[in-house]
Amino acid sequence: MSVTFAQGFSAAGVPAGISAVEGKKDLALVVNEGPLEAAAGVFTSNRFCAAPVQWSRRILADGKAKAVILNSGGANACTGEAGYAQTVATAETVAGLCGCAPEEVAVCSTGLIGELLPLDHVLDGAKAAHAALAATPQAGADASEAIMTTDTKPKRVELSGSTGWRLGGMVKGSGMIAPQLATMLSVITTDAVVTAGQLQAALTAGVETTFNRIDVDGCMSTNDTVILLASGASGVEPDHDEFNRLVREACASLARQIIGDGEGASHDIRIRVTGATSEEAALACGRAVAASNLLKCAISGNDPNWGRIVSSLGTVPEDIAPYRTQDVTVDVNGVRICEHGGAGRDRSEVDMTPREVHIDIDLNAGDAEATVWTDDLTHEYVHINADYES
Repeated sequence: MSVTFAQGFSAAGVPAGISAVEGKKDLALVVNEGPLEAAAGVFTSNRFCAAPVQWSRRILADGKAKAVILNSGGANACTGEAGYAQTVATAETVAGLCGCAPEEVAVCSTGLIGELLPLDHVLDGAKAAHAALAATPQAGADASEAIMTTDTKPKRVELSGSTGWRLGGMVKGSGMIAPQLATMLSVITTDAVVTAGQLQAALTAGVETTFNRIDVDGCMSTNDTVILLASGASGVEPDHDEFNRLVREACASLARQIIGDGEGASHDIRIRVTGATSEEAALACGRAVAASNLLKCAISGNDPNWGRIVSSLGTVPEDIAPYRTQDVTVDVNGVRICEHGGAGRDRSEVDMTPREVHIDIDLNAGDAEATVWTDDLTHEYVHINADYES
């Protein structure tokens, strides 16, 4: 059901002729039917952020949104004033259809950077999507399909609170995935009675330990957007801690689905760093290992090459992550192949056949820990990205 799982939301996904793939659903619309119209957003930190990011970041600052329109097939990034004008025109069209102000319409785009969108197709698609709006499971599914680019499958989540409120969401993302969000568009909806401040706090915290801790290829996007909307249609004011926990669970599920659909990936790699002096130190170490293309290639070849793990770990400056190299251990899929900073058990003992590869690093320097997810790099990844523009 995706974004229509929560009460008070309608959605649609339609083919608008934006994508180069004929007949592909490439435009989605999500509308908050209220009674609340609370909203929050988290966006890419890329300085070349796209026009839709610039617009949506500004209009969501007041914590209110009636609708979100999303397109695949074009990023509308690095398109200057003309690209921003396209975003405004899109918001104005949706606002006219929904009976709200343009500043109540968030806009999201994903696709090729540096080209303007076929605006007539976008606006006609918006009208078609509005006409097709429904609160059905199929409508939510259609919306999640319309935002896909190199994704091989839609990514959705549905969660229920203990007192009857609901939360649903969708995300797209498969490549150009790096920490500090990923190449992703995500809309999460809830029918709980919550304020915009509660939404922003829950989303910011939830994103930090989920979307901000995945890495497929170390490349940060210009268009990353996560939007959380609340309709209040359940009439239920949730427990504060439970609400925060479920928002994080939704983000975690969607982030994990991105890793599971990494472009051409054959392994999902969970890197857990323990024994650090601080969470920041553990995270820095985990991210350094996750960023190693040499390690990703080794895992693709079913080789648990621990040398590539510790060499990446060693790039983290001592003032950020203090530890003694002779205290470090590394386990891969439960086999300790690095002990006291040197060779442990023979790496041939490691079973690399499962899709998930678990790398456990213990710095033995403290009590803090952090987990990062990444993928291996395969020949298929090269093929997908070599052919992307064409």
